[in-house]
Amino acid sequence: MRCEEVYRKTKETEVIVKVNLDGEGKANIQTPVPFFSHMLTSFATHSLIDIDAQVQGDLAHHMIEDLALGLGEALNKALGTREGITRFGNAAAPMDCSLAFCAVDLVKRPYFKIDLKLRGKKVEEMATEDIVHFFESLTQTLQANVHVYVEYGSNDHHKAEAATKALALALRQAATPDPRRKGVPSSKGVI
Repeated sequence: MRCEEVYRKTKETEVIVKVNLDGEGKANIQTPVPFFSHMLTSFATHSLIDIDAQVQGDLAHHMIEDLALGLGEALNKALGTREGITRFGNAAAPMDCSLAFCAVDLVKRPYFKIDLKLRGKKVEEMATEDIVHFFESLTQTLQANVHVYVEYGSNDHHKAEAATKALALALRQAATPDPRRKGVPSSKGVI
């Protein structure tokens, strides 16, 4: 099984994250930011990655950032050498009035391009800049190329949720073992 656990403690936060890439999408998420918990639960559900995550700390921004870093690190470790995986994934996800797209390359080179078209300062109680920062921080420690954008939408909650679901679906596809693949999915022979 492709499972990993990450523990991260700083002067600002304490994070515990456990993932199972071959799970059923079970989520046990404990954060003091309800919309963030909702995003992570949705991510687990649609990626089919079991996620057990807890964070406590001083500020919402620090907790969101550090949990994203811990989640990315756990996923990265669970992917290991990335031998035998599909590597690339892409998805479109509608959420009522919104439509989001995501493309993922699990290449071990972090790069992100994120355009969620969020208009307000907050979605529920979560700062919109922290929603974007979640995607950025996750990408850094996942060591992946992640491109996610919202094509359109009139509701920031729906845009953020559509983007989260698109990422989950794209990552699920990219991390799935390919029974025809021998070794790493790269013409270079390494990722």
